[in-house]
Amino acid sequence: MGGDLSSAGGAIATWRSGATGSMGVWRILLIVATILSLFCGVTLGKNRRSDISSANVRVREKQIIDEIIGPKNYDKRIRPAGANDTGPAVVHINIMIRNVQTISDVKMEYSIQITFREQWLDHRLTFDNMEGRIQYLTLTETDMVWMPDLFFKNEKEGHFHKIILPNLYIRIYPDGGVLYSIRISLTLSCPMDLKLFPLDRQQCQLLMASYGWTTEDLVFLWKDVEPVQVTKNLHLPRFTLEKFITDYCNSKTNTGEYSCLLVALIFKREFSYYLIQYYVPCCMLVIVSWVSFWLDQNAVPARVALGVTTLLTMSTQTSSINQSLPPVSYTKAIDVWTGVCLTFVFGALLEFALVNYASRSDKHREKLKEKLKEQKKQWEMEHAAALEAAMQEQAEDGHTFAMPASPPRPCRFMDLLIAKTKPLVSRHNGGMGGEKGRHCEIHVQTQRKNCCRTWLSKFPTRSKRIDVISRITFPLVFAFFNMAYWSTYLFTEEEEDGPK
Repeated sequence: MGGDLSSAGGAIATWRSGATGSMGVWRILLIVATILSLFCGVTLGKNRRSDISSANVRVREKQIIDEIIGPKNYDKRIRPAGANDTGPAVVHINIMIRNVQTISDVKMEYSIQITFREQWLDHRLTFDNMEGRIQYLTLTETDMVWMPDLFFKNEKEGHFHKIILPNLYIRIYPDGGVLYSIRISLTLSCPMDLKLFPLDRQQCQLLMASYGWTTEDLVFLWKDVEPVQVTKNLHLPRFTLEKFITDYCNSKTNTGEYSCLLVALIFKREFSYYLIQYYVPCCMLVIVSWVSFWLDQNAVPARVALGVTTLLTMSTQTSSINQSLPPVSYTKAIDVWTGVCLTFVFGALLEFALVNYASRSDKHREKLKEKLKEQKKQWEMEHAAALEAAMQEQAEDGHTFAMPASPPRPCRFMDLLIAKTKPLVSRHNGGMGGEKGRHCEIHVQTQRKNCCRTWLSKFPTRSKRIDVISRITFPLVFAFFNMAYWSTYLFTEEEEDGPK
């Protein structure tokens, strides 16, 4: 009995200790759950407060726009006041050159794509920035605030970009500053001086001016830092943008003085394209025309065909070059080159005409020499017959006849020509006496040896000599022309006038 009670008491004590341990675990879990619920509540509260604050900022922006641009508070027809509420409104300009599509020499124009920005101060647009929460307000419609009446003076064509939406925006800052930015594509006139073409530099201008506001009301100024920006990947097919110059170009008319800004873009023409397309082919045609100097003078069809073909090809090349350029009243560098090359090709054709004439003249002289030789032989035969007849008559009369010393044959030939030409020899003849007959004496002044004449004497005909001289003269003259041409145009710097 006592043992049963003791066992029962031990069981009760064990149950109590287990119950006490389970109660401690539940208390710990309850405390952890309470802490997590409090933390989640704080986080949710913060998120809700941030959502509410951001929503309040958006609502506040809408309220500010309605307040400062409302019809009761703002009139976009009136320009902003200047410094200290007096003087003209000042607008600072800067542009970014995104691309230069084409530069046309024929039309004298160029196409450019820019990002155009204007900044000015309008105190009517000041607002509270909510302790820095609102940095600026953004608008996408330009008809809500006052805008400067700027236009491009040398514009031919232009358009805005509206894909996908109009590429423009207006930012209004808390201090009343306004930034207007827009992307524009323009085609502008660019008067060019092509005297050094294709070794030239061209200056194309971009002129911006106020259309209606005079300098008493509106003044344009370049931005102090980077007034003109150029994209890094700007690539032009036949030009290189060397530099740009910013300046002012205020203009005075009958209605007043208007503010104007100018940026001059200096483009240098890439010469490698024109060297391959123009200069090398013309030089090759000139060299090909010299091949006729090495052909036989009797190969008339070959030399005529070669000369005419090169002349026509050179004329076609010159015409194609002129078609890609505008008709101007002055001579261009490329005109000098093509003109001289055409002259050389034409000179090669005329050289063949001279060779052909000289060849026919040489044949005629050969015929005259043969005829003269025949006349000489006939005269000698007649002279010998007359001499024999005179000797026979003297023998029949019984007189002795003394034979004169017979002169050499060259003297007899000179005696034949002495009647028509001035004698070059002196002959001492004592009549028919035997002792007074002497050989004719020829006095010829010795000439100094000339290397050129000695070398040319190797070629018997004048036509051959003309060809040989042309083989040397034409390349030398063309080489001297190249030296003068490139030293004049390539190493002479073009005078760069400042923007006007």
